[in-house]
Amino acid sequence: MKKNIILGTLIIIISIIIVVFITNTEKMFSKNYFYMDTLINVKIYAKEKELGNIFSEIDKIYNDYHKLTDRFNSYDNLINVYYINNNDLSDETLTIDNRLYEMLEYSLKWKEKTNGLFNIEFGNVIAIWKEFLQGDSNLPTQEQLENAVQETKEVKLLGNNQILNNKPNIDLGGVAKGYATSKVGDYLKEKGFDKFVINAGGHVLVGSKYRPSSYKIGIKNPIKPNENLTIVNGENICVATSGSYERFYEYEGKIYSHIINPKTLHPADYMKSVTVISNDSKLNDILTTTLFLMSIDEGVEFVNNFDGVEAIWVSNDNEIIRSKGFDKYEQK
Repeated sequence: MKKNIILGTLIIIISIIIVVFITNTEKMFSKNYFYMDTLINVKIYAKEKELGNIFSEIDKIYNDYHKLTDRFNSYDNLINVYYINNNDLSDETLTIDNRLYEMLEYSLKWKEKTNGLFNIEFGNVIAIWKEFLQGDSNLPTQEQLENAVQETKEVKLLGNNQILNNKPNIDLGGVAKGYATSKVGDYLKEKGFDKFVINAGGHVLVGSKYRPSSYKIGIKNPIKPNENLTIVNGENICVATSGSYERFYEYEGKIYSHIINPKTLHPADYMKSVTVISNDSKLNDILTTTLFLMSIDEGVEFVNNFDGVEAIWVSNDNEIIRSKGFDKYEQK
């Protein structure tokens, strides 16, 4: 009898130890979102009891940036990109949300740094090409495109979250996703969740590693889309790709990319894809767009002179080109 009591007590103690061990062991928790026309998956490695409402807070961040940067829809009591582009107010200035103001400020800084290749003020021309790429209009004429450029107005930031109310045609599609993902990553780290993976439609941001080995991130092969071009390893990095192989329109035997060059007013056709690695999510989208609009030779020189950034290109002839330090990330 005494033996049975001791045995029963041991079983209870062991059960408690197992429950406590499981409760205090880090596991992977995953949630999907859909914002900015993109399926977003967030994985967090943490103890379940620590999660709280973290996934709801992530949803709020993405939802807020989705609404702020939306150029097709208005929302009650919100001055967003659509409102700025289309409002009929006679006021000389508009006071906007600080988060949108900061994104505009950041984007305009990179417009200058890229000599206008990255350009958020190009919405008139992008709208014309968007109709064509969706099959809703004929191939744009050069006259149409040049007339659209003539109608382009600069975004004027006046400080204190105020902008000039001149009805520009802003398009933040080249920065919004990476910018919002950067904010989510910052929020997770601020709350103590430093082990995470965010995959926002080919834009991947990873935190600290949750195993002895680093995260392995496959880069899609534009030549054979069901295979990886290469696999990179790392932690606290962002990997983002721009390519003509997933979002394009074929017209009379020619492929048209969705990325429009502000200099030529036509879709870029220098390459099949470019992938950038850095530790800055909000910068990566800007860099992939910019590099896609440069010749590969220009892009290689640009990246090789840019600290903390590496890239890999696939040319139209299926040649693979790497920046000078890219191989340090590749799986050996």
